[in-house]
Amino acid sequence: MVPAISVVIPCYQAADTVGEAVGSALAQTSPAHEVIVCDDGSTDDVAAALARHADRITLLRKDNGGGASALNRAVAVATGELAAALRPDLDILATDAWLEREGTIVGRYSEVNPFMVDDQRAAILRTCFPGGWPAVRRRRLLDAGGFDESFAIAYDWECWIRLIHSGAVAGMVDEPLLTYRIRAGSLSADTVASLRERIRMLEHSGRSPALLPHERAVLEAAVANNRRRLAGEEIGLALASGAARRQLLRLALKRRVPLRSRFAALRVMPQPRNARTVTSSGKNG
Repeated sequence: MVPAISVVIPCYQAADTVGEAVGSALAQTSPAHEVIVCDDGSTDDVAAALARHADRITLLRKDNGGGASALNRAVAVATGELAAALRPDLDILATDAWLEREGTIVGRYSEVNPFMVDDQRAAILRTCFPGGWPAVRRRRLLDAGGFDESFAIAYDWECWIRLIHSGAVAGMVDEPLLTYRIRAGSLSADTVASLRERIRMLEHSGRSPALLPHERAVLEAAVANNRRRLAGEEIGLALASGAARRQLLRLALKRRVPLRSRFAALRVMPQPRNARTVTSSGKNG
């Protein structure tokens, strides 16, 4: 028996794209049990964008509280199982996705984050291999407490960590069945903010007493890797903005800064105004 599938779509300031997303959900070969859109306090005209689908969807509205809160609100009223699997042991069913930037396909999600089959408890601490769009068994999601609304970014990854560490099993349809658009100005497109939130999320997950020793080692390595990436991105951002000498020096001397980024900051760092020049003969001028 094929389970009833509820499609939940959080929406914020997306009147220009939400209609296409809903139209795609309604046009699937296997029709969804229901499509629920939760408008997270948008100021653009989401209702008008969805007018042509009004009789086929449920549109919820709430004050702005972030993507996690919008998903939780939609899941709370959903009546389907939120799972689409022929294997009853699967609680999370992922799919690959095309990555699109400014109308151009730039790759597949699995090329950056390969789906992991073995030791999923450790693997999910290293990378968000199910992506941000899998079908999830509704009862399992509710029992785990839904999405953590304290995170503006990475709340999906944090949720998959909790689910898998509570016994959920993830599977994957190895085909790009959707397109993920990378939009300039979105929270996830802000690399520095995204890395900071990932680090905070991983450190939060590391407080779980249920982590096994090898899992804790994987998590600590993931935190360290993201800290190195963050340090490099912060220096790159400072260089691009023409940051002052003091700021560049502070960033360059931080721990875990990649050597290439450290040297780049020190090389272009402006000299103090009272610095004396050195002649080619090695004498002070």
